[in-house]
Amino acid sequence: MSDTGEAPVLLHLDGLTKAYPGVVANDSVSFDIREGEVHALLGENGAGKSTLVKMIYGLVKPDSGTMTLRGQRFEPSEPRAARADGIAMVFQHFSLFDALNVAENIALGMEKPPKMGDLAAKIKEVSEEYGLPLDPHATVGNLSAGERQRVEIIRCLLQDPKLLIMDEPTSVLTPQEVEILFETLRQLSREGTAILYISHKLEEIRSLCDEATVLRLGKVVGSCTPREKSARELAEMMVGEVLHVPERAAKDAGEVVLSVSDLSVDSPNPFGTSLKNVSLEVRAGEILGIGGVAGNGQDELLAAISGEAKTDQGAVTVHGKAVGNLSPNERRKLAILAAPEERLGHAAAPDMSLIENALLTGAVRKDLTKSGFVNWGASREFAREIIKKFDVRTPGSTNAARSLSGGNLQKFVVGREVLQDPDVLVVNQPTWGVDASAAASIRQSLLDLAERGAAIIVISQDLDELMEISDRFAALNEGSLSDARPAVGLTVDEIGLMMGGAHGMEVAHSHPDEHHEGATS
Repeated sequence: MSDTGEAPVLLHLDGLTKAYPGVVANDSVSFDIREGEVHALLGENGAGKSTLVKMIYGLVKPDSGTMTLRGQRFEPSEPRAARADGIAMVFQHFSLFDALNVAENIALGMEKPPKMGDLAAKIKEVSEEYGLPLDPHATVGNLSAGERQRVEIIRCLLQDPKLLIMDEPTSVLTPQEVEILFETLRQLSREGTAILYISHKLEEIRSLCDEATVLRLGKVVGSCTPREKSARELAEMMVGEVLHVPERAAKDAGEVVLSVSDLSVDSPNPFGTSLKNVSLEVRAGEILGIGGVAGNGQDELLAAISGEAKTDQGAVTVHGKAVGNLSPNERRKLAILAAPEERLGHAAAPDMSLIENALLTGAVRKDLTKSGFVNWGASREFAREIIKKFDVRTPGSTNAARSLSGGNLQKFVVGREVLQDPDVLVVNQPTWGVDASAAASIRQSLLDLAERGAAIIVISQDLDELMEISDRFAALNEGSLSDARPAVGLTVDEIGLMMGGAHGMEVAHSHPDEHHEGATS
């Protein structure tokens, strides 16, 4: 970790304010980022982090306040101007074209790209220099999520940035890839590049960052040296209250409820991942956590269990009954429910009201229709129940789904399925984009559901979340699922190997000296 205490100030923010109708996104934000400093920007969803970095990067113009870069007034009118002054940004959602190769994608982000041969050579040189090797001729659609992130980072490094902004950079990486990225960022820091780092993974912040600025409701509410604080203390600075970790009562799992046997499904997406001979079992009262880097078959697995994708008749059974060829509604009758990752468009219809969205999956289990007619009164009550019990922040149940923030829509979607009392629930990224207190509430609702005897699969890229609530853990890699192992005692290295595709004996014997008695398979 760099020693930047005496380093000169690179970027000074003074009273930055930005308001939108009905909300002040940033309220007189002031702090400094020093040369070579890895500076964390912490805050819950809606705290104002995204608006702030968009002002620094020239995507948003502040209403008031000033920025000073190396002592000079800094007012970028667009990202091109920010890049010209040495500001680079790696966004959470990559802006890459799958059908083009690495060099072609990087050329598209450059003002005056060199000849393709020269650029390919430069990509190879810089990527190897920073420990992120890339083949400039590889088609992006065939790259892993971690390799795609490398493309975005190398694109930035070719600009020789003075400040690199990174938004949730490790959400698509295995633990081993995270360590490679951190070593690259530490190298950049040693060379004098400042890094503004946004992440909800607080242990990473403690490991990597020199300083932290905490935002709450658009205001700076504190700053600290992260390594001097615990993850719990950082979280409580963000939310302004004492957090309670979900608790799980010790309990023996019951009979097998869900069984998936030798399941192979082709992905409908040309750049998706087909499932290959996936087998798993989940018992009553058990939570099976499934980890993996994004794009390794998570969506395809949820579709196969929920009924969106048809499978061989016997590939999926519930309570011993083959359900492989049943539709989603037929499976809902059997108490098989699912909450997919993509909220708008998949889990919820954007322009429909919350009442209509409650009806879409709740009609069967909550008896919201009769003789082909909708019982709007019952549908309204169901929507209100979800809103109340899951603290969904919305003016009312008649509001359209797209009017909700991402975190609030996530609470609505998960709550809608949990309140239907499923025997089997599959949920992908249950707390993605949800603030710390709401995430704890959602996790507790899943634990409570398991306590009542449901068999639950939680698919997540948040390993801390999976280790907190799972009884057993398995990993998806290129459409193949590892053997499930007890979550207690699994080390980060073992989890990383499982996520990277090293199954069976290689994982089991990777760190025998670190094994917990309960972690053997």
